[in-house]
Amino acid sequence: MATKGDLTKARLAESMLELIQSSGYSGTGLNAVIEHAAAPKGSIYFHYPDGKEGLGVAAVDLAAAQFGALIAEAVDAADSIPDAVRRAIDALATIVGGSDFRLGCPVSVVTIEMGAESERLREACAAAFSSWIGPTAALLESGGIGAEEARSLATVIVSTIEGAVIVSRAMKTTQPLSAAADVIAGLLEQRLPQDGGAR
Repeated sequence: MATKGDLTKARLAESMLELIQSSGYSGTGLNAVIEHAAAPKGSIYFHYPDGKEGLGVAAVDLAAAQFGALIAEAVDAADSIPDAVRRAIDALATIVGGSDFRLGCPVSVVTIEMGAESERLREACAAAFSSWIGPTAALLESGGIGAEEARSLATVIVSTIEGAVIVSRAMKTTQPLSAAADVIAGLLEQRLPQDGGAR
């Protein structure tokens, strides 16, 4: 059973994640996190002794887990590999559009803002992307694609989705995400062996 301290620590990470999505990493101050989380003032340095950087890493790790769960849910609900990709992208489009295009991928935000400034944050972002590429590659392998090609395709898929999220936010339309879903699904249908995409 989670303790009160555990719940506060988790709430701080969740608040940091939400604020990064809407205000960016640089635009998110610790006082704003404390207020958003309704946490005691000294709680950040108690739970995250290294301050904002440590809290940022926790937020990136949380984002990685959340999107990983989204991928897993899409795979479980799909009847083919291309359908799984479409479902995952549709779920992202719902999140992005439903927030009036204020929310996007916090991992890309932190990478762009802090990748050259903080090696620790860069490594956390790299690990997050790898945590999405790995299961995607495994899914493609399960459909009959060789390991090396599956890894390359998975990298392209994750990179394309990340770019589509950014363009969708800029244009305030989910059309770029829909286009990405169409292109990725079509590519997979071409690359997968006959019936390899069926589940």
